[in-house]
Amino acid sequence: MKKKEGFKGQKSIVLPELIRQELVVNPLTSPLYITDIGFYPKAAHHFRERPGGCDEHVLIYCTEGSGWVEADQKRFRIARNTYFIIPRGTPHKYGASEKEPWSIYWLHFAGEKAVLLLDIPARPREIDPTALARNSDRIMLFNEIYGNLERGYSTENLEYSSICLWHMLGSFRYLSQFQTVMQVRHQDIIEATVEYMNENLGSSLSVKDLADRASLSQSHFSLLFRRKTGQTPLDFYTHLRLQHACRLLEFSDLHIKEIASELGFDDPYYFSRLFHKVMGQPPTRYRAEH
Repeated sequence: MKKKEGFKGQKSIVLPELIRQELVVNPLTSPLYITDIGFYPKAAHHFRERPGGCDEHVLIYCTEGSGWVEADQKRFRIARNTYFIIPRGTPHKYGASEKEPWSIYWLHFAGEKAVLLLDIPARPREIDPTALARNSDRIMLFNEIYGNLERGYSTENLEYSSICLWHMLGSFRYLSQFQTVMQVRHQDIIEATVEYMNENLGSSLSVKDLADRASLSQSHFSLLFRRKTGQTPLDFYTHLRLQHACRLLEFSDLHIKEIASELGFDDPYYFSRLFHKVMGQPPTRYRAEH
């Protein structure tokens, strides 16, 4: 059984020929524009063959399951988080895996500068599945294009879709640059978290408090924090609080109980035991020696 289309939950748009002609002559869209766009979820029995190739370049981006592409007499497996661009005029065929049919975002694109965004020679490229890959941002760009075209083919809609297409294809062509933005953002988040910790040494912050503030899950936040600092968030926070305790022991006349209270420890005995464990001596001895 083979199906070109007709999958539950699918969506697609094919631009009319007259609209394509407008795209070719518009100086803003002529360098790069879309002719077809769609999404096929869990596309069982999906198969397409074009012995003479296609008039446009074809992007296939697999987000679930797997499938295959045959182009230039070579066969490639397309797994999850993998994309493939079939150059225009290239005889090809492709299909979903029988055991785990793929879910794919796809589009046809053309334009005077479109070839600059191709991989030569054509090959599948795998995208890092971690949060740094920004896969959700890439799909958001797809939906931005699709939703805009769905609202009609005004000149403004076509031009905006073309501009978004540059960004979306660039996210594939320049994977490391697209990911670096998120890496820098996460570094900034960790630095901002450390600053927040220093401003709240008298609180009793939890990992949930810190992760929520960073708008990340607790597990992902903890992973990023450890990569950046070499410590877990709570170990690092405890270290900051006890370093401040050392300063208070050295340069103030506050009692141990008052220092514990200032750092958010309700139980001064627990504070003393923790101090002893981390610093290797109780607070009273540390004060006496320093």
